[in-house]
Order: sequence, then structure tokens, then C-alpha cells
Amino acid sequence: MAESGATKRQRMASVLQQLKEMTVVVADTGDFNAIEAYKPQDATTNPSLILAASQMPAYAKLLDDAIEYGKKLGGSDKEKMSNVMDKLYINFGVEILKKIPGRVSTEVDARLSYDKDAMIAKAQHLIQMYKDAGINKDRVLIKLSSTWEGIQAGKSLEAQCGIHCNMTLLFSFAQAVACAEAGATLISPFVGRILDWHVANTDKKTYRPCEDPGVVSVTNIYNYYKKFGYKTIIMGASFRNTGEIKALAGCDYLTISPKLLEELSKDTEKLTPALCAKKAEGLKIEKVEMNEQKFRWSHNEDQMAVEKLSDGIRKFAADAVKLESMLKERVFGAKNGC
Repeated sequence: MAESGATKRQRMASVLQQLKEMTVVVADTGDFNAIEAYKPQDATTNPSLILAASQMPAYAKLLDDAIEYGKKLGGSDKEKMSNVMDKLYINFGVEILKKIPGRVSTEVDARLSYDKDAMIAKAQHLIQMYKDAGINKDRVLIKLSSTWEGIQAGKSLEAQCGIHCNMTLLFSFAQAVACAEAGATLISPFVGRILDWHVANTDKKTYRPCEDPGVVSVTNIYNYYKKFGYKTIIMGASFRNTGEIKALAGCDYLTISPKLLEELSKDTEKLTPALCAKKAEGLKIEKVEMNEQKFRWSHNEDQMAVEKLSDGIRKFAADAVKLESMLKERVFGAKNGC
């Protein structure tokens, strides 16, 4: 008896299932209930995602716990709010780790992006808070903005403290090379935001997935890393569509929103690896020497990267301020007569 089309589709692995065979899939969300549905290896968060999740009734207990924690520690109003914010990030991280076998990424406040020492101190504090919650530092990636100061903070944390770092807001090749030279555990190039800039600032408004500027950027970074044996993990991030994801199949890691994970889980197209370490090793690529001066000049020459890095820092900082304001109203509302 001939097999029906519907039966064949049922037997075919989804694109998401196929992708997991060639790439580590990471959930890009603070909604840990959504994480459970797609069974990713790792999960990553940022202030924008935590802000969105914090407004969901399901997570009210995490907010209440963070507020009580801040009040209990006391200190100045500024110190209380800092402790509340840190505790909230840790609470989400701890809950996410209950749903996944791998690691969670927790972000250092974007407002510290140009202060190396402050980023190091905050990272160490967050790791200590995870330890106090019973979480080993090897299950945590500390997210740092890929400014020169952030990259140097990551270098110190990796080498001197054994703290693993996820270098985020990465848009330029210079940033990628500097992160690899610094020994970062992982980088997060923002595929979709690179595409956004090109759509907004050039005459070309549509791209085939393989020509997508964000896909091209990550492909170039991947080939360079594999050619020269860098151990830093490449995690494509900030996707706008599943075409970008498919065009990067084979990349070390890909962090994907629940919406796109859902689309991939329903797609039964045959997926083939787009990136291959063995092929990259055979490419003719020139080694780049990187220091602070070369980094600043090379990054500065990439208008897209300069604009998207500063824009990303501002937006993450703005969402951190919004989250802080929401919490501040609950911490100090009664005192202020609200």
C-alpha cells in the first residue's frame, strides 16, 4: 500500500531536529516555560528579554524574591536596586538551568560597556551569586559587550578567574578577531541586526539567505576561526527569519527565538550543512594581527558595526533602565507615597 504524503511528512525529521544534529541549538529567551518546549542545549538572555519576561504573571514570584533580597541586604537606594536587579537575573538564570542540560548566558549591565574594571567586578559578583544559589560557574556564560574594554575584561575573566564569557553585540570582523585573540569562550555575532542596517542604509532591500549580510559576516568569521584553530565558539544570534538559520547550519551554535524555533519544528525541508570546518581549513585566508590601535581603526572603518554596536548598547541600557524603574516602584513605592 502506497504511503500517503501526510504519513511521509510525519516520518521526516523537522528542520529543528536536523539542525540539532549539526549545530548546538540555544534558546534566545527569558521565558523559561517556552524553553522547555524545544529542548535546546543552552539558553541566552539579555535585559530586553528579561524585561519582557518579568512582565508575565507567571514570573511574579521571581520578582518578589529579588525585591525581598534587595531589601534584606539594605544599603543605599542605589545599592538596593543594584542587588535587586542582579538577583532577578540570577533567579531567571537558575530557573532556566532547571530546563536545559547546558549553560545559560547572563548579561553584565550594558551601562558598564566602556569600564573594564566595573565589568570584571560585576561578572565576579554574578558568578558568586550563582555559586550561592548552588550553580557552578561552568554552567554560566557572562555576557559582555564587544567593546575594546569589554573584550579586555573578558580576557582577564577567562585567564585569571576561569569565568567563561559570551562576547555579545558583535558586528565587525575586528571584534571577532580581538575576541578570539582574547581567548573568549564564545562570541555572538548579530545576524539580523546586520541585515537590518543594510536594508535601512542601502538600495538593496531583499537578500537570498546565502547573500544575507549577516550570514556572510558569520560565515567569514567561522572560516577564519577554523582556518587558524581558534577555540572560541561562534554562536549566530538575532535572526530575522529561518532562511538565515538554515544558511548557517553547521555553525558551532545558533541562538534562536521561540517564534523561529516553532517555525523550524514545523518545517520538514531537507537540511544540509552550510558551514564545514574541514573546508575552512583549506581556504586561503590571511592571518590578521590585532592590537588596540588596529582594532579601533578597523572597527571604525565599518560604519555598520560602529552604528549597530552603539545602538545595541543604548537599547540594552534603556531596557535595563525600564526594568529598574519597574522594580524601583515596587521597592520604594510606599516610601514615596505612591
